[in-house]
Amino acid sequence: MTLEIITPDKKVFSGEATSVTLPGTEGLFQILNNHAALVSTLGKGNIIVEGSSKETFTVDGGVVEVLNNKVLVLAEAIL
Repeated sequence: MTLEIITPDKKVFSGEATSVTLPGTEGLFQILNNHAALVSTLGKGNIIVEGSSKETFTVDGGVVEVLNNKVLVLAEAIL
């Protein structure tokens, strides 16, 4: 699936991922390939991106949209 992480200042990440773990406001959740459509708010915590390598980004809240194997994270700030 394709993942983009964007803040008001810049695009932080753009690429392919096999799984994305996100800090939802009600707890952690994971997105995998062919996930159902979803819109959710994010709390403060780590976004863990797994693909050819593992990357971690710490966010201060935001929103995520999942649609047609594309994950778009609009983060308030990367800490």
